[in-house]
Amino acid sequence: MAMGLVSWRRVQTGFLRGAPYKEIQASWRAYQENLEPSTVRGIPDVSINSVQQTGAENGSSASLELDIEHYVVPAPSTSANSGLVYAANMTETPRSLSRAGVLSNADSSGSVSHSGISVDRPALIKDMEVSVPDPSKVYSSSGMVESKSVGTFSPLQKQDSHRGLFVDRGVGSPRLVKSASASTFNIDLKLDTETKNSMPAAAGAVAAAAVADQMLGPKEHRHLAIVLVGLPARGKTFTAAKLTRYLRWLGHDTKHFNVGKYRRLKHGVNQSADFFRADNPEGMEARNEVAALAMEDMISWMHEGGQVGIFDATNSSRKRRNMLMKMAEGNCKIIFLETICNDRDIIERNIRLKIQQSPDYAEEPDFEAGLQDFKNRLANYEKVYEPVDEGSYIKMIDMVSGHGGQIQVNNISGYLPGRIVFFLVNTHLTPRPILLTRHGESRDNVRGRIGGDTILSDAGEIYAKKLANFVEKRLKSERAASIWTSTLQRTILTASPIAGFPKIQWRALDEINAGVCDGMTYEEIKKNMPEEYEARKKDKLRYRYPRGESYLDVIQRLEPVIIELERQRAPVVVISHQAVLRALYAYFADRPLKEIPHIETPLHTIIEIQMGVTGVQEKRYKLMD
Repeated sequence: MAMGLVSWRRVQTGFLRGAPYKEIQASWRAYQENLEPSTVRGIPDVSINSVQQTGAENGSSASLELDIEHYVVPAPSTSANSGLVYAANMTETPRSLSRAGVLSNADSSGSVSHSGISVDRPALIKDMEVSVPDPSKVYSSSGMVESKSVGTFSPLQKQDSHRGLFVDRGVGSPRLVKSASASTFNIDLKLDTETKNSMPAAAGAVAAAAVADQMLGPKEHRHLAIVLVGLPARGKTFTAAKLTRYLRWLGHDTKHFNVGKYRRLKHGVNQSADFFRADNPEGMEARNEVAALAMEDMISWMHEGGQVGIFDATNSSRKRRNMLMKMAEGNCKIIFLETICNDRDIIERNIRLKIQQSPDYAEEPDFEAGLQDFKNRLANYEKVYEPVDEGSYIKMIDMVSGHGGQIQVNNISGYLPGRIVFFLVNTHLTPRPILLTRHGESRDNVRGRIGGDTILSDAGEIYAKKLANFVEKRLKSERAASIWTSTLQRTILTASPIAGFPKIQWRALDEINAGVCDGMTYEEIKKNMPEEYEARKKDKLRYRYPRGESYLDVIQRLEPVIIELERQRAPVVVISHQAVLRALYAYFADRPLKEIPHIETPLHTIIEIQMGVTGVQEKRYKLMD
């Protein structure tokens, strides 16, 4: 504390350098005006109170007088799914089939859409011919690229006739880091588009790893293909969807290609189990054809800048996998991901869900007939199934239940493959709710000031008691649930009336660090720091507060929180802050990074995320205005 006061005195006397004096003065005034002693200093990082706090009892003005369903409000139209959705239907739209006239007019525009963003792509496949694109024909672009993400390169920028690599530190103009002509960086800047597109929109460790891969790794290893392997009803598509969501959230351009979707669009949905027999040459040819088409689409997308492709199919024979590896030569690195499940109850549950949700059985009115047909299909695959023992692979053996199991890896190296393994170790299918809510209204919320560490307002205290009442009703049968807060007192005070559950403080859940702007209003920032105000307005995702954080920084520090939320098998209540909850919600809802700073996370509202084998569903409760 003494060192901090010395630093601020130096600010007051004008001795601090590195930032405009006027800006620091404004920050110091905000600090002096809003500094309050902490009221939660004596609360340990992990605690549990078994006695209900005064004022939260039934019948008080802070209690919930109606059933909790009365407080349900509509979720935004761009939110996570509110109903059951078959995961394979959410995968990449086959563009090769659309150009061949297989899809309907509505789907044949030659563009692929995700979360409302449509990207036009040049055709590489004509008349359904199977041809692997020439890896030497890299798509190029001549425009200059501006990026404010720390650690990301914008190659081929020119300044005074020099070519170099630039890093924008989030404040002010980009700085020249190293001339491209120097021997320190061994990177071919002629591949400007490929270099640019293969860099993730990320900060911290993810960006550092991507830079290392660009400079040191083989060209084809800049693109990664995760090829699923496994019998039907083993959770391949579920695993692929979760992995896709995780990698996108980290900033890697990732797409999920489902071969079953290609098959249905090319050959229809009314294929009986005989279509999947190994001794049916026509069926085998048709299935290999759509697998090759999906692989071609994925490689073509990688040539345009895609980073990680998830190739979702049974791929149950060495012959099929050898075909895929040959197509990948010189284009991408393949890692096989095999899912093995020996739990008959889980397999039976997955089969029944498949009959209920898969388009393959949408036109089958007799559930039992569909069930028998699928079991016959499964038997056809089991007769010829060959486990993976070639190349780089990850085997997940009985991991889906979340109770034990094992994971085997072979020839796996590098930052991203390592993160994928770590993520997969912690995922499972156990259904459980995750409740996300901001702290109750704080005094700084009332004043319009950002950051800070103030206590709750009167309205915030009422919300804390209503939240305790809600948690008691919603999780009354979930005694293994836990409450997570940040280390800031407004979240700790919001959680304090909740009784009977362990409470854990996470520094990672603290609000975005506003740096020298902490404690200021946006009007004060606009007046005293107009350049910072405009920079933030221009790009809220990448903008970093002076001596503070950007949204990309927040995402990086939240990765351990996401991993632990995936690992938990009991409900979790997360009480945090607006920027943090936006980033967490974007992970579960699979929202694009650029939308994160604009996601609606209102005060005094609970977002319930239901995780399980059917995917992610959302429900919102508004307890008070």
